[in-house]
Amino acid sequence: MPIKETEPPVTAFILVKTTPEWLALTVPERIDAFTTQIVPTIEARTTGVRSRFYDTEFYSARVTDVWVWEADDHHAYQLLIDALRETPFWDRYFEVVDILVGTENGYARNYDVAPVATIST
Repeated sequence: MPIKETEPPVTAFILVKTTPEWLALTVPERIDAFTTQIVPTIEARTTGVRSRFYDTEFYSARVTDVWVWEADDHHAYQLLIDALRETPFWDRYFEVVDILVGTENGYARNYDVAPVATIST
């Protein structure tokens, strides 16, 4: 039986800048906003997405944070963006500066070659 090829995961790097409204919140208020306003909306509207967050305000004035979202497929990613846009994080607490979307090692799949990577020991 042929192996069913699956769509590669989608990775989105969402570059954002904090707004004065977000910065006016205390740290406990920020955690509460995330856990009560953002996470429930994402969990109710999507499946197959994971996130990581990176602080960049130490090194950049234009982008203060990078949200890295991985989605099982393009449909899951689209549902994620729809969900995020309905929360105060999208253009209220954070200005979305740019979105970079890709699939890891797409060239290797397209050309049927092994991915090139570095390994440091």
